[in-house]
Amino acid sequence: MLDKFKTRAIVTFGLGFIFMWLGAHGATEAHVNYTAKPRVVLPPNYVKEIRPPSKKGSPVIVDFSIFVVDINSINVEDMDFRVDMFIHQRWLESRLEIPDDIFEEGDDYVTLLPEVFENFWQPDPYFLNSKIAEIATLTHKFTSVTLYKNKTVRYAARMHAIIACQMEFQLYPMDIQVCPIYIESFSSNNQKVKLRWSDSGVTLNPELKLLQYNLGQPLELEESDGYMPEKVGNFSRLTVYFRFERQIGHHLIQTFAPSSLVVMLSWFSFWLGLDAIPGRVTLLVTCMLTLVTMFTGADIPPVAYVKALDLWMAGCMLSVFAALAEFVVVKVLDVQYQYQVNRIPKRISNMEKGQCATVASWEGGAVRSRKATQTPTTPGQTSLQGNGGPPKPARRQSLLSVAWTDTDTGVEKIMWREIDKVSRAVFPILFFVFVLLYWPILLMKSS
Repeated sequence: MLDKFKTRAIVTFGLGFIFMWLGAHGATEAHVNYTAKPRVVLPPNYVKEIRPPSKKGSPVIVDFSIFVVDINSINVEDMDFRVDMFIHQRWLESRLEIPDDIFEEGDDYVTLLPEVFENFWQPDPYFLNSKIAEIATLTHKFTSVTLYKNKTVRYAARMHAIIACQMEFQLYPMDIQVCPIYIESFSSNNQKVKLRWSDSGVTLNPELKLLQYNLGQPLELEESDGYMPEKVGNFSRLTVYFRFERQIGHHLIQTFAPSSLVVMLSWFSFWLGLDAIPGRVTLLVTCMLTLVTMFTGADIPPVAYVKALDLWMAGCMLSVFAALAEFVVVKVLDVQYQYQVNRIPKRISNMEKGQCATVASWEGGAVRSRKATQTPTTPGQTSLQGNGGPPKPARRQSLLSVAWTDTDTGVEKIMWREIDKVSRAVFPILFFVFVLLYWPILLMKSS
């Protein structure tokens, strides 16, 4: 029994030793395979700090392309916008040694691990006018490196960037913003590295839709060399211009149409008589406050210069303010008219009573009273004359300033009522003239 136990222990110990040796050997072999992978394509004398060889005096050509996935958060206050995109870089690395056995059957490319790519020479383009630019990350960085049989290296990455854009709002809300993205080599000047747009250039996601803008097509691409005094040299630069055309529909519904209706509502005050003073004042003041609230609550870019929407706001508020000023004028004229009408009959009565005591004369034993004769001039007006006495032109001129009689019809016309009648036509005509001048000029400048 003891011998069987010893035999079983020896067998168990031997099997454990064998498994431990196999495990250690496998781990060592895996480590050797892992560390040997970069040497599959890189020669022993490869130096990643040195750019790939090219013809004497010619730079390394790096083809660049962008696929725009989404554009959002166009911020007028910070003057920037966010872009989610795929970037692709392609260049020729002639120093690589590529064995055929690393390619799968039927393929002319192989995808390398990021750890392998770190041993390669890499171009260093960056977004010149970006506030933030980083590679998207979930569980790992979204990058890939592809190596082709012709020794072309293709680098792809999913990125998002916040791009600064110098916006102009003189024509707001019919403004068109042209926002560039500048891509430039950081450390290698244009004699060492030249960036070039590939055949695909910049491609937009066909399902891309912006909230308040239309994206102009096609996009404008440029290749240039820009001098950078900070780096003391000329550097290759790529530029793509995005053209954002603001949609006017939102502002027509939220701003232009309501403000026009408020202005038209103020015209109703001309049809209300002065006996409805509280209603007329309330209507005009409410219209003015509505316009002020409407424009202060609108999403207007906070800039110092005058915008097209500011001119529209000024025109609407000036129209309502003029209607309010017209009410003040007609009310003052009505007060003067009532004062003149109530004042003259009272003077006439006083003068008639005074004449009865003083004008009477004694002639030949009989009392002859000379009564003043009244000569009517206009309704609501009376001119006193004695026996052939001259009229009182001063009083008549004062009354004619607020009322007069139509010579053709003989009807009394009161000035404040005539002003209201004229305003019913003049105010709409002036506002429509403003509209006819405003929109064609704005459309012409925005186009």
